[in-house]
Amino acid sequence: MANSKKPGGLREMLESMYSVIALLFILVACVELCDAAAAVDVYRLIQYDMSGSPFGSRFAALNHHAASLHFPPGVDLSRTVLIIPLRELNITFVREYINQKKPLGGLLVLLPEVLNFKTGGNKQDHEKEKMKNLLAELERLLVHSYIPYPVYFAFENDEIDTVLADIKKNDLMGQPATATTGGYKFVIPTAEPKKVATPTMTNIQGWLSGLKTDGDANQLPTIAIVASYDTFGAAPALSVGSDSNGSGIVALLEIARLFSLLYSNPKTRGRYNLLFGLTSGGPYNYNGTQKWLRSFDQRLRESIDYAICLNSIGSWDNELWIHVSKPPENAYIKQIFEGLSNVAEELDLKVGLKHKKINISNPRVAWEHEQFSRLRVTAATLSELSVTPELLESTGGLFDTRQYVNETAIVRGVKLVAESLARHIYGHQGKNIQIFADESSLAVNPAYIRSWLDVLSQTPRVAPFLSKDDPFVMALKKELAGHVDEVNVQHETLEGIFTFYDSTSARLNIYQVASVTFDLLLLLVLGSYLIVLFSFLVITTRGLDDLISLFRRPPSRKLKTA
Repeated sequence: MANSKKPGGLREMLESMYSVIALLFILVACVELCDAAAAVDVYRLIQYDMSGSPFGSRFAALNHHAASLHFPPGVDLSRTVLIIPLRELNITFVREYINQKKPLGGLLVLLPEVLNFKTGGNKQDHEKEKMKNLLAELERLLVHSYIPYPVYFAFENDEIDTVLADIKKNDLMGQPATATTGGYKFVIPTAEPKKVATPTMTNIQGWLSGLKTDGDANQLPTIAIVASYDTFGAAPALSVGSDSNGSGIVALLEIARLFSLLYSNPKTRGRYNLLFGLTSGGPYNYNGTQKWLRSFDQRLRESIDYAICLNSIGSWDNELWIHVSKPPENAYIKQIFEGLSNVAEELDLKVGLKHKKINISNPRVAWEHEQFSRLRVTAATLSELSVTPELLESTGGLFDTRQYVNETAIVRGVKLVAESLARHIYGHQGKNIQIFADESSLAVNPAYIRSWLDVLSQTPRVAPFLSKDDPFVMALKKELAGHVDEVNVQHETLEGIFTFYDSTSARLNIYQVASVTFDLLLLLVLGSYLIVLFSFLVITTRGLDDLISLFRRPPSRKLKTA
């Protein structure tokens, strides 16, 4: 009876031991994975091809240890993610690293919370102008470079600041994170980016019909007010373009609202048709504007006296610029300039004129009005920018957020354009008559401008990542429809020299991992403990002789045969 209980007792003891071991490993795993892990939203540097040449960040997945700028000289960073706060960034260092094609596992740039359109709308930063210039330079460098590793942006917060402080501390002590020493590991488990198939552009057209007298067979002349609404920046998921060209969109909507009030009454309806165009593809040589204009029949195109394109009018102090392609001596150009100048003088503002000829053989289109000029339609662009922007620049980058836009500047811009247009439409040129006077029923509405500026400043609008029925596009169409007689939507495919790739945002998992030395030591301790525990159980249940027999060398086959 006693002997028959021993095997059962040993089996029970072994089962208990296995349960303890399993529990122990589960507890260790939970401590390692749950207690040390953190997750942060990150936004990937844009990836695109231009004329077949690759630009931007070419990879998305990440699984490397992290280091700060305090890494030891000469260290191999090919399997390391470099984490750099924008406030500490040395643009020369980054430029040299990229231009010299030094190996790097990945790059994470931490942006100040003041730039976060999701949470930083009301925060102030006394260094924001310095940050703006630095970020603009960094963005210009990254967008126009080929970078063979993942590059991400994230916003500073308490969680990631704590991680960065630990990383800096270890780096300063000469203990950078590696597989041998342990440290922090950054992991983004995502699929590699794929090409965006047939990216679409959506143009929205609004029409306010002028007053036509009975028996008049002639077509009324048309004035077009146009603004491009999409953006381009280093991180598509962050490119809200509050100024470029959120300010132009807001101004167009307010101008449409003001003239809808006038045109709703036959007594004050002008003898001009008003054409409003919210166009897409602006950063890409105004590709959407080109297709929109080519969709016009010849009769409509010939009826356009002139077009005014609104571009970046939200952060100027006292002077705006009128950019034109036709000579200043042109009758319509003189009319536009004199009309705006007269109103500007009354508002104590300045308006300058910039003339730049277009080269029909050059596909590069720097201003939206140039697409009109190529079709022999008189047009001008009103902008705070005095210099022609380079390709893919001044199109709503990381620094172009609500913090850098002055809604008062937009209000003044709307007054300037609306008064000039109204005086031309109603024949009041040269007269000091305020049609949209303050405190009147036709006054510019700052609250309306503010509300739409807030919406645009929270909405990334990079065209290749906007669908045909995107909620923002639908909201824009609905708003314009409330101010005009007729709205039409045109869907086109973005064509030309650009190819874009998806995977614009992700979730970064941060793990605090132990070193290999620690893992080996832990394994040794656990192994020793299990051997001692096993020996104890065998001795207490079966005796010392059985334990010794387990380690005794078995007899050879020859001995067994004998």
